[in-house]
Amino acid sequence: MSRWTIDEPTTLDFDGVVTLKATLIAGSISVLASDERPSVMIGDVEGPPLVVGHEAGMLTITHERLIEGVLSWLRTHRTKAAITVTVPYDCPVTLNLVSADAVVTGLAARTSIRSGSGDVTLDGVVGAIDANTVSGAVEARGLDGSVSFTSVSGDLSLAGGAVDRMGARTVSGRIAADVDLVGDSGIEVNTVSGEVVLRVPGSANALVALTSAAGRIDTAFPGLGRQDRPVARSVGGTLGDGSARLAVTTVSGAITLLGREDDAQEITTPRMEK
Repeated sequence: MSRWTIDEPTTLDFDGVVTLKATLIAGSISVLASDERPSVMIGDVEGPPLVVGHEAGMLTITHERLIEGVLSWLRTHRTKAAITVTVPYDCPVTLNLVSADAVVTGLAARTSIRSGSGDVTLDGVVGAIDANTVSGAVEARGLDGSVSFTSVSGDLSLAGGAVDRMGARTVSGRIAADVDLVGDSGIEVNTVSGEVVLRVPGSANALVALTSAAGRIDTAFPGLGRQDRPVARSVGGTLGDGSARLAVTTVSGAITLLGREDDAQEITTPRMEK
């Protein structure tokens, strides 16, 4: 195994990378899909050095003190780094972040991100996407595949995608998604108090179920039926042939379902009023 300990700006090149796993306390990491030779570019390091390992195509990046036990170091030292990694398009990526921000672009493989308070940006990522945050926000566009998003108070903004499956769960975070519903695709959103805004094509084919115990429900599709009961309110019905599924459940969060012209999808996310 090749191993480097890095405490200053450095660039490393590799013959091949088949998977990437990175752990970062603070700072930033960008993962870019490229036809070029895989590389790691480190522009700034504060606190313990970074350790980069490469064995049988498996690329790992972490803080040196994480190997020894980082908690005692973090009590008295600042720990951060700025990292840019280029990998092949089909390289699976796993990122474990505390407060570091992440940008991932162009990948066509499984992408898994765990973040505390860092923000995550995904652009043109294809495949299985799993993003789990505490308070960090996730902004994404041009996704294609399956998306799983879980957060306590972080927001999700998704635009310009055609997802096969999307599952989003949050306590108080806001969910805004402007997506196409293709075939038997499914979208399921669950929040406690978080607001939910979804926009789909006006010609969408979907079985719709929108339910909230105390939140407002608005829809631009007049064909959907409304029921107001003492314990909950709901809007539901069938759009087109009902081949896809769209379900939203909240406790007190407001729900808005919008329609758009089939060719009018914007690259910006829907604006959500506080």
